[in-house]
Amino acid sequence: MTRFLGSGETAQSRLKARSAMGEDVYEVLLSQIISLKIAPRERISVDALARELGVSQTPIRAALIRLEAEGLVVKKHNVGYSAAPVPNARHFEEIYEMRMLLEPAAAELAARNMTQETAERLQEAHDHMCELENDIAQRNYSQFARFDAEFHAIIAEASGNSLIVDTLDRLRIHTHLFRSRQHFTITHEAVSEHIVLLDALLNGKTEDAKWAMADHIARSRERIVPFSEMDHQL
Repeated sequence: MTRFLGSGETAQSRLKARSAMGEDVYEVLLSQIISLKIAPRERISVDALARELGVSQTPIRAALIRLEAEGLVVKKHNVGYSAAPVPNARHFEEIYEMRMLLEPAAAELAARNMTQETAERLQEAHDHMCELENDIAQRNYSQFARFDAEFHAIIAEASGNSLIVDTLDRLRIHTHLFRSRQHFTITHEAVSEHIVLLDALLNGKTEDAKWAMADHIARSRERIVPFSEMDHQL
């Protein structure tokens, strides 16, 4: 049946509403995967999610297709969707090798290109993480992980290099799958390292920003390695 536009409603407003719903569903599923509410390899029921979220299957399927493209969900013929397994140890090392190559350079460029608007966005993301760092509940860890991702994404964006932005955006999601086991240590130490990095960025200290980011990534890897190894022993 054709649905006619209501009073004051435009095709553009309907598309915006549909887009916002799709984004909301994607964010909910991403949060559930990062927080391990949906465990690695767990089957994902489209029908069950539609009932749980009170939406049709269309935005659910769209979100799953997007998550599949990002490597966080896998689809098998005649089986359906399931959460991706935790990446293997070699993939873990590759992620951190790429981050170490790209993020210190991005931080150096960001310090050079820093604007008042970018500085305010970084400070806001950092403040949100500070508020959440002492809460180790998994649901709040997923919020911390999102603000952490935003903090790093702002730095990448400020580098002015779109390829760095796109590459790090994909890598960062996978990093959270390794991080989700150990909340307090990661949140507390990450915030402390961000303070040093933020100071360098906001004061235009390009070399300090570069090395603060390199140190942060190296320490992040050291924190996650034991839990990555434990995951693959289960």
